[in-house]
Amino acid sequence: MITPDMWRKSSFSGGGQGDACVEIAHWHPRISVRDSKIPSGAVLTLPAEVFSTFVEALKGGTHMLTREF
Repeated sequence: MITPDMWRKSSFSGGGQGDACVEIAHWHPRISVRDSKIPSGAVLTLPAEVFSTFVEALKGGTHMLTREF
């Protein structure tokens, strides 16, 4: 179970209150992500290696959105 003290805000939180960001929690072997403005809202949980690949793709500008139905 993820506890409140496990959540960490992004280092790119923006100005002001620093609440315009996502938060992550490392819950081995998974990473959970939530909107910092709605902490009781939905949580996306991914395997750690998938999350790392996703972040690296965003940093490199190589992300592609695909749509499968």
